[in-house]
Amino acid sequence: MANLAETAEPDADSDVDMIIAECLTPTAPKSFFLYAGAGSGKTYSLVKGLKHIAQEHDEHLRASQQRIAVITYTNAASDEIVDRVEENPLFDIRTIHSFCWSQISMLHSDIRKWLLATLPADIAELEEAEAKGRQGTKTSIARQRSIADKNKRLEWLQKPRHFTYDPNGDNIGRASLSHSEVLKITADFLRNSPSFQAILVNRYPFLLIDESQDTNANLLDAFFDLEEAMQGHFGLGLIGDMMQRIYADGKADLDAALPDRWVKPVKKLNRRCPKRIVGLANTIRNTTDQQVQHALNNSPNGELRLFVVNSGRDDKADIENDVRHRMAELTGDTAWQKQTDVKSLTLEHRMSARRMGFDEMFAPLYGSSRLSTGAMDGTLSAIRLFTENVRPVLEAYNADDKYRVMALLRSLKSPLLERDALLNTPSPTDPLTPVRNALEQLQALCTGNRAPSFLNVLQLVATTRVFRIPKPLLSFAETMDVTETEEEPETPEDTSAHPESESATLRALGDFLEAPYDQIHAYREYIDDAGPFDTHQGVKGREFERVMVIMDDEEARGFMFSYDKLFSVKPPTPGDLKKMAEGEETGIDRTKRLFYVTCTRAEKSLCFLAYTDDPMALQANVTKNGWFSEEEVVLL
Repeated sequence: MANLAETAEPDADSDVDMIIAECLTPTAPKSFFLYAGAGSGKTYSLVKGLKHIAQEHDEHLRASQQRIAVITYTNAASDEIVDRVEENPLFDIRTIHSFCWSQISMLHSDIRKWLLATLPADIAELEEAEAKGRQGTKTSIARQRSIADKNKRLEWLQKPRHFTYDPNGDNIGRASLSHSEVLKITADFLRNSPSFQAILVNRYPFLLIDESQDTNANLLDAFFDLEEAMQGHFGLGLIGDMMQRIYADGKADLDAALPDRWVKPVKKLNRRCPKRIVGLANTIRNTTDQQVQHALNNSPNGELRLFVVNSGRDDKADIENDVRHRMAELTGDTAWQKQTDVKSLTLEHRMSARRMGFDEMFAPLYGSSRLSTGAMDGTLSAIRLFTENVRPVLEAYNADDKYRVMALLRSLKSPLLERDALLNTPSPTDPLTPVRNALEQLQALCTGNRAPSFLNVLQLVATTRVFRIPKPLLSFAETMDVTETEEEPETPEDTSAHPESESATLRALGDFLEAPYDQIHAYREYIDDAGPFDTHQGVKGREFERVMVIMDDEEARGFMFSYDKLFSVKPPTPGDLKKMAEGEETGIDRTKRLFYVTCTRAEKSLCFLAYTDDPMALQANVTKNGWFSEEEVVLL
């Protein structure tokens, strides 16, 4: 029998918002942790709390020259809250990295002292590890590079310096602070600098932290220490759900670490999911924290299925298409038949790349420790040449939108539009002739039945000089008479996080350039979140009408998660058992939380597709533990 969640009225959690409002009194702040499970409307409660402050305490805060600080997990979340409070300047709403930098950005002398104090200890630790380790290994080479780089930075710090930081980009060079350094410096100042503490508390009587379960643990502990020392003058408001903790640097024991004096309201209503899916979510977390959610009283039952198939199949696209059609028949919802109307969640980026058709270009970059992060988020300069230059200009040119073409070329600082190029054009009567010729050649290369590679496109761009060439791609251009991208950095000075050799990076770029250029469209769709696939981790906080979760440990090839272990198809390893005995987190715990996150994205219907070596065992185990009923499990 399918497990349906109990229901409640839409106003069932209204008392929670009243409790939060009472805490948010600037003259007598009370710290709280709001447990807000999946689909409970935590952003609604956060915004309602801020509007209450604006209504009741605006005059006091302005007279005191104070603001309320709000830390969000993503830029998108920050922008949404800013918009919903109508850009009220009373609130300082930022991501955690942006907030930390805003507090320390003028403290150049203190930052320099911190670096001078910490770098020697870092160097000593690396030297000790190098003395104990084997020489000539990749790890040894990486340590030696890191030691050399840190010594150079230490020497550079002997004079007063100014530091820079971009919360949303790569930070390269000795003057730039890394993302981790900004968090560490802020945490250290919070703990050890009374003047820094006083300045922050005088600015903000209250700090709200969204997705607090995934907030950096070291920084969160520093905020706890500050709140403890400044009771009655400074309050913390944490909002989150420990079952939705995904990232490793979050505070694993956050709920247990909360002082008894804190207020701990709970939102129990899931406004997003149908009764059956809320019931599954409750069952999943029953062995973790026993938190139970209710569905809205007028919500449908919803449809849920688990399809199980033998792993190692090479017809996965056909299998997944068949599953969608089965869900269409089961639900009577024909939108299931269309891939673009179903959000398919995979465990790992390459699983999405294979299914969307951009794996040839993505795989070499993803396999490079220097290039993978930029490939995953679309910021890699070698890719941006095609996503932000070639592709949009060609789209405008093909649409005969001359104004947009010229606007793009100007904003991209095309070498063909530079003053010298226009003055020295081979066609003085029509100085834009080289521009038209370049675009005509690009159009001819990239349209029709041709299948150019990225290398073909790059070499034509280099020959025509229509765009600047990023430095990483210069060695692949046929002509050496090219213009480099302005302010495009050379290889990072601190390569400790990127131990691979320059030659390995060049091989990865070369393999990427051999891939078909037309894969750029699917890649861009994926990066823009406009495609049907996403990763399990990438959809936390979001919702979709139809969700298919693809569980394939073999294809994901990871060690952090294992659905076969979660479903007891494979036994825990000795390492897992040791961690269990010591009360430490295992991959099974992480997978269970990820399973919970994925199942609570669905607004209408949900299916899981599990590839496994033992379908019968998986079916028996998931029905035995009550996660699925027998009729909900389908063996393919």
